[in-house]
Amino acid sequence: MADVREVSNLQDSHCRRPAAENPQGDTMDTSPASTARRRNRIVISTVVAALAAGLTAGAGYWWYERGRPSQASPADCRLAQRIATEARQIASGPAADAESWARKTATERRSEMQDGYLSFRVSQYEGWALLTARKSPDAPSVKDVREYQDKAREHCAQSGVTVSMRPLAS
Repeated sequence: MADVREVSNLQDSHCRRPAAENPQGDTMDTSPASTARRRNRIVISTVVAALAAGLTAGAGYWWYERGRPSQASPADCRLAQRIATEARQIASGPAADAESWARKTATERRSEMQDGYLSFRVSQYEGWALLTARKSPDAPSVKDVREYQDKAREHCAQSGVTVSMRPLAS
């Protein structure tokens, strides 16, 4: 039986204090390797916690921003306002002029406007101007135009440009 204890003590001698130095039978590991492991665990735990906090903050920001409209550049908003002003004038003119204006403006809008969402709002207003010039019964109501104006303004909220889409004359 004594031989088994000696073998056991030999196996554990690299990480425990000898029994003569440890009268209480304490098995606390005080070797330098243990201190290094503890430090590594603390460092790794800190890094993992910081990474988790960063991911959580990023996910929260993404969740907040995903519901907001895109923000167009001031140049896009100025172009949108110019097109809206022209659309109002074209809507009360001849249908042939409105059709050529709509083709020219659509090409210009597609090539110059970077914000696709604002471009969509402006193209709808262009189409409504064309319908109004043609005296179509599908021309938009005042309520429809105001809703689109509000949506277009949301895209230009930070640009300093206020886009005004007035109801089209019928």
